Amino acid sequence: MKNTGLVTGASSGIGKELARIHAEKGNDLVIVARREDELNELKQELESRCNVEVYVIAKDLTAPDACQEIFDEVSAAGIEVDYLFNNAGFGGRGKFWEQKLEAQTGMIDLNVQALVKLTYLFLPGMIARKKGRVLHTSSTAAFMPGPLQAVYFASKAFVNSFSKAVAYELEGTGVTMTALCPGAVKTEFAETAGFSDNHSMFASGKTPRYTAEKGYAAMENGKLEVITEFGLKVMIKAGLPLTPDRIGMGQIAKMQSE
Repeated sequence: MKNTGLVTGASSGIGKELARIHAEKGNDLVIVARREDELNELKQELESRCNVEVYVIAKDLTAPDACQEIFDEVSAAGIEVDYLFNNAGFGGRGKFWEQKLEAQTGMIDLNVQALVKLTYLFLPGMIARKKGRVLHTSSTAAFMPGPLQAVYFASKAFVNSFSKAVAYELEGTGVTMTALCPGAVKTEFAETAGFSDNHSMFASGKTPRYTAEKGYAAMENGKLEVITEFGLKVMIKAGLPLTPDRIGMGQIAKMQSE
């Protein structure tokens, strides 16, 4: 049976790979991002290679009515979304008060508000059908405060907390919710956030495909969260609780400023 998936941030990076994986399993897609040209290229690729149907919606998710408009368009097209991939997001580097306010609030609009709105809109249909999967692209940034990326780290902490709480509420409904928590990934995120291509953190980062495969598998298995690298998991679960906040934040600030 086909499970139609809706992927945000599908024009590049992890979102693009999640769309590919979903299509490779024989499932139809709704792909959402701002860049229509890239979405149409992906649509062409997946429809010809995977023999699936792909519906394109070019939309800026930071616009106030964007999520409702997506839901209305999908509903009007008679599409039932079984898998929701809330992947769109961005970061920004620098001291909080030195960055543009519009960039900071835009980050909250995309990383938090759009994710909550789309989940709220599509979840009731999954619950009514007693089947569904939701995957939120979070980050290992969710587990600690992040000087020089204060709003980004805080937004991902929200995503993890929200995901786990709603996942608990969903028990017994046939629907699951998973938080994907990668470390550094080689995507456009680095450039958007103000990092150079050869920054030490991203030069050794994992590929979007590797990250998407880990997230997709965890979602299929109904896991609450997945930290995609074993070393990071050990550090976060065993080392971080023993590290004083000030020392941890100092290390994060140093990594951001290199």
